[in-house]
Amino acid sequence: MSSPALPAGAEPAPRDPHYKWVALSNTTLGMLAAAVNGSILLISLPAIFRGIHLKPLEPSNVNILLWSIMGYMVATSVLVVTFGRLGDSLGRARIYNLGFLIFTISAVALSLMPGDGAFAAWYLIAVRIIQGVGGAMLMANSTAILTDAFPAEQRGLALGINTIAAIGGSFIGLLIGGLLADIDWRLVFWINVPFGVVGTAWAYWKLKDRTAPRRRPVDWAGNITFGIGLILVLIGITEGIQPYGSHAMAWTSPEVVTLLVTGFALLVAFLVIESRVAYPMFDLTLFRIRPFSAGNLASLLAAIGRGGLQFMLIIWLQGIWLPLHGYSFEETPLWAGIFMLPLTLGFLVATPVSGWLSDRHGARPFAVAGMLIGAASFAALMLLPPDFPYSLFALFLFLNGLGSGLFIAPNSTAIMNSVPPAERGQAAGMRATTLNAGQVLSIGIFFSLMILGLTESLPSAMHAALVAKDVPDAVATQAASAPAVASLFAAFLGYNPMGELIPAATLAGLPAAAEITGKTFFPHLIAEPFMHGLVFAFTFSMILNLLAAAFSYLAGGKFVHEQAVPMHVHGRVPRPEPAGEIPAVE
Repeated sequence: MSSPALPAGAEPAPRDPHYKWVALSNTTLGMLAAAVNGSILLISLPAIFRGIHLKPLEPSNVNILLWSIMGYMVATSVLVVTFGRLGDSLGRARIYNLGFLIFTISAVALSLMPGDGAFAAWYLIAVRIIQGVGGAMLMANSTAILTDAFPAEQRGLALGINTIAAIGGSFIGLLIGGLLADIDWRLVFWINVPFGVVGTAWAYWKLKDRTAPRRRPVDWAGNITFGIGLILVLIGITEGIQPYGSHAMAWTSPEVVTLLVTGFALLVAFLVIESRVAYPMFDLTLFRIRPFSAGNLASLLAAIGRGGLQFMLIIWLQGIWLPLHGYSFEETPLWAGIFMLPLTLGFLVATPVSGWLSDRHGARPFAVAGMLIGAASFAALMLLPPDFPYSLFALFLFLNGLGSGLFIAPNSTAIMNSVPPAERGQAAGMRATTLNAGQVLSIGIFFSLMILGLTESLPSAMHAALVAKDVPDAVATQAASAPAVASLFAAFLGYNPMGELIPAATLAGLPAAAEITGKTFFPHLIAEPFMHGLVFAFTFSMILNLLAAAFSYLAGGKFVHEQAVPMHVHGRVPRPEPAGEIPAVE
């Protein structure tokens, strides 16, 4: 079992020089498992749906498809701040260890998924949401545990290594998902079990709290308004990108408008409550610390841009480039993960180096440079043709990963260094919220931009192409009127939708039937509309990266809260608690 949390007011035990490496290795394993689990389904969903005999492109199953992707991310986004505060109050190691246990039990439950069809799919969604609860406990407290364990001059390196697992794991999950799903779809879930069992046992045995928890009453009103408000907003985003009546998306539907308006109203109520209660769920005065507020804004913007990139690349590779180069639709998920490796490589190269250097020179130069490189890489990717030369594509992916790696470890270090030791749990929870909520927001934003682009030109292009292949006009019109989201999800999942959009009886009488359902017809059809939408999406990402660079600059130079001394800055004397403003050192 883990060591009990220190009583309030107690001094921590003398620093064990070896404990920091125990904390780093275990939290890195935990973050890797949580991150891989968050992305592994993106590639392996086609194999899973085939395994449970469910057609994901049927209109009645679109909701299942979306929640299979987003359920885990919604759970982690909503709960990380709450579990960060609980870590501050009850002990960070205690909450982290419980999260590892919940995560592992859920992995076993997913590996033993019963039944098939819609029942199995909703079982998958429900258990992944529960697993997201465990993942939120891991994410909310791992950063705080590391910040407690490492001295200030080594935190950038430690958080850089940990961040490799957190962000790099999301890309590694794509590759693992493709490899395992090609063998047996259940292996996608079994892969987490041995890591979870070892990590849980190790955590309960070795991890302990280095900072005395500060027990406080639970802020029920704050927890409820924040949790329900964020859930409603994220559900609204998920529902908004689905077809609605004759509309390509449901942003104007009364249900989506009600979800979003109510959700945002509850989040505003949360801010009012937190500014008035004695013991808030999240201490809003932390935002008076400039490195904390600017760092989190930069983190949110970068996360939205990075999350959208992952989805767009999967669609580009699986729906267009790989089939045009002779790969069958069934094998594109595996090869998409392989061809995206330069992105992971760039990230792995830059992250630990930038973390180590930021310990010595501060976060600003590396975070700003990383976002500028990221913006340039998005501009370069927009210039590529649909059937690009892979060497250029790989170079631009490497630069994008390099930019993200330069940014994220210094940004994390600056955020965690800026807050008092007793508030690190909630600070880590807020940082994790920006990463996870950014990922969910990116799905809604990027899919919306892409669907808008496809809706403008895909129906007319599809109708003309089908009529040119002797498909009857009525059938071509019906196929072209299918929601653009169906073609988008088909590309995302590595499906060729032409066999489902055109009735089998019609196909049987067409001389060009084999060509229509072959490897190149659909990729050529979707290529130009996709690139039209891609320009919207990547322009948005480029702007987000430039804004993240600006906020990273505003966060200031190197600042460590516990090393700060009161000084007059702009006529004010900052106090060592978050109730006072602590400007960044310029």
